[in-house]
Amino acid sequence: MTSAADPTAVNSRGRVIVASLIGTSIEFYDFYVYATAAVLVFPALFFPNDSPAAAQLSSFVTFGLAFLARPVGSVLFGHFGDRVGRKTTLVASLLVMGVATFLIGVLPTFGAIGVAAPALLAVLRFTQGIGLGGEWSGAALLATENAPRSRRAVYGTFPQLGAPIGFILANALFLVLSLTVDDAAFAAWGWRVPFLLSAVLVIIGLYVRLRLVETPAFRRTLETGTRARVPVGRVLRSSWPQLIRGTFIMVATYVLFYFMTTFTLTFGTAAHTVAAGAATAQAAGKPFDPATFQLGLGYLRNDFLVMLIVGVVFFGVFTPIAGVLADRFGRRPMLLVTTALIAVFGLSFQPWFGSSAGAPVVTTAFLAVGLALMGLTFGPMGALLPELFPTNVRYTGSAIAYNVASILGASIAPIVAVLLWNRDGGILGVGLYLTGAAVVTFVALLLTRETRDVDLVEAAVAEAAAAP
Repeated sequence: MTSAADPTAVNSRGRVIVASLIGTSIEFYDFYVYATAAVLVFPALFFPNDSPAAAQLSSFVTFGLAFLARPVGSVLFGHFGDRVGRKTTLVASLLVMGVATFLIGVLPTFGAIGVAAPALLAVLRFTQGIGLGGEWSGAALLATENAPRSRRAVYGTFPQLGAPIGFILANALFLVLSLTVDDAAFAAWGWRVPFLLSAVLVIIGLYVRLRLVETPAFRRTLETGTRARVPVGRVLRSSWPQLIRGTFIMVATYVLFYFMTTFTLTFGTAAHTVAAGAATAQAAGKPFDPATFQLGLGYLRNDFLVMLIVGVVFFGVFTPIAGVLADRFGRRPMLLVTTALIAVFGLSFQPWFGSSAGAPVVTTAFLAVGLALMGLTFGPMGALLPELFPTNVRYTGSAIAYNVASILGASIAPIVAVLLWNRDGGILGVGLYLTGAAVVTFVALLLTRETRDVDLVEAAVAEAAAAP
C-alpha cells in the first residue's frame, strides 16, 4: 500500500470510486434506516401516549433533529477536513454516524424506561446528523479532486449514488424482515436488525478509507502553506455569496427527495377510508379520533415499499446520466432544465399521486418519475457545490451549503407535508410547496456562474499566488 505521506502518491480510479461510493452508501443506509423506522415503528414504540397523528408528528420531529445537527457537523468536520485533510476527516465522520446508529439498535423503548427513551433517541439522532454533516462533502471532494477535469461531474456522481444504494439496502432489509417475522416480533426486535447490521458495514467502509491518500488539490494547499487557520471564519468573510447560492441551489433537491420517500410512504400506507382507519387502530389497540384522521391511498406497507424501491432504482440510474450531461453541457444549463421540470412535477401531486389509490402501476409511475428527477438534480451537486469554493475552505464551504439546505429543504419537509395534507386526502398543497421550492432553486441557479471548466489544482496554485 502506498504511504499517505508520499507526496507523489495518487489514488487509483478504482479506489476513489469505491471509497467515495461505499462510504456514502453506508452513511445513507444508516440515515434511511431511521427514516423508515420513523414511519413504521417509532410512533408506537417511543411515543405511545399520543394520538396516532401526534405520535407520527413527534416521530418526524426526531427525524428532523438530524438536519439541525448537520450544519454543526459541517463546521466541525469541515474545519478538520480543510486543516488536517480529507482522508482523516472522512474516517472520523463514518465512525460517528456508525456508532450512533448501532446504539439506536440497542435503545430501550418507552415501555422499558419511559420518557428517557424518546430523549435518548433524540440525542442519538442528533449525533447521526453530526456524522452525516461531515460525510457528504468529504466524499464529494475525494471524488472531484481526484477526477480529470473533463469528467469531474461523472466522478462527483459516485458519492451521490450512495443515496439510492443506501435507501434500497435499508428498505429492502426492512421489507425482508416484515415478510419473515410477524408484526409482534417486528415491533419487539425485528426493527433493530438494520441498525445493528450497520456495524458490519462501517468496518468495511473504514477498511477502504484507511487505504486512501490525500487529494492532489489539498496536497497543493499544504505545499503552499495556504491552509485557513479558521476555515469557517474564512468562508463567512470571503465566500458568503457562494454559501447563499449553494444553499438555495440544494433546496428543491431536498424537498423533492423527502417528499418522494418519507411523505409518500406515510400517505401511501394511510387508510383510504375512515372505517379502515378505525379498524386498523382498533387492531393495534390505539385510540382513534376521526377528527384528526387523514385519508391516504391505503396500500399495505410491504406493497408500497416494493413500489418505492422500484422508484429508487430510477433515482440510481439517472444519477450517473446527470453527471454525463453536466460534463457535456455544463452544470448550470442542465440543472436549470431539471429544476423547471421539478416545478411542473409538483403540480401533478394531486391529480396523479393523490388519485392513485388502488392503481399500483399509476403510483409506481409517479414514484419513478419523481425519483428520476431526483437523480437528475442530485447527481451534479457532487461537482457543483465543491467547485463554488476555494481549495482551502472547500470542505467547509460545500458542507455548510449542503447541510444548511437540509434544514430549509428536508428537516421540515415531512412535517409541512403532513400539515398540508388535508383530512379528506387532498395533497394539492404538498405539490405546490415543492413547486415553490423549485422556483427558489431556479433563481439561485440563474445567479450562479458556470464551473465546468475550472481546474481545481490550477485554482489552488492561483489562490496561493494571490494570498497575502
